[in-house]
Amino acid sequence: MSDSRTWDDVDAYFTTHLSPEDDALRAAVRDSEAAGLPSIAVTAPQGKLLHLLALIQGARTILEIGTLGGYSTIWLARALPADGRMISLEYSPKHAEVAARNLARAGLDKQVEIRVGPALDSLPRLAAEHPAPFDLVFIDADKANNPHYVEWALKLTAEGSLIIVDNVVRGGRVADPGSTDPDVRGTRAAIELIGSHPRLAATAIQTVGGKGYDGFALARVVR
Repeated sequence: MSDSRTWDDVDAYFTTHLSPEDDALRAAVRDSEAAGLPSIAVTAPQGKLLHLLALIQGARTILEIGTLGGYSTIWLARALPADGRMISLEYSPKHAEVAARNLARAGLDKQVEIRVGPALDSLPRLAAEHPAPFDLVFIDADKANNPHYVEWALKLTAEGSLIIVDNVVRGGRVADPGSTDPDVRGTRAAIELIGSHPRLAATAIQTVGGKGYDGFALARVVR
């Protein structure tokens, strides 16, 4: 059995027993595919991990950078209390429309606000509103700008907040200092920023699964 087949089978087993998808999650995947969105959303076990991290954190406010079709958004928003709030930033109007429908179907459209446009334009506007610090920030957008997203996450969080950066392994290419790939370079810059920043304590974990070989970084704001 090939590695990828094994990874798919293990993901399917874990999904069945630990992170089963309900109708709203399955519909979000189906409608995202039907709309031609790229198949790059988190898997169900990864979505459940985000959900559990938000619950463990006791998150009342969540910021997501990169909505896509709203699959990860649903997992995260379901961890919020009834009066919790989530803001998700999405570059593509088409993706945002699909996500808005998926969130409405899941009954989460009152708790989640999708803001459309380049995140590096939306983030300064969000900061100008002086929101309360976000308890959790999930970064899953264009990887070349990852260091900028981490810097903004630090401005919008406080001691005790969590920052999660997805897709940091890049199939192992993150370890290549000579890479010219903008996504690899941006990810390396983000990892090195996180590792050297005095306000952050962090680690990164390699993963395999239905979306291949990748991983995520997890950082806690410590001051």
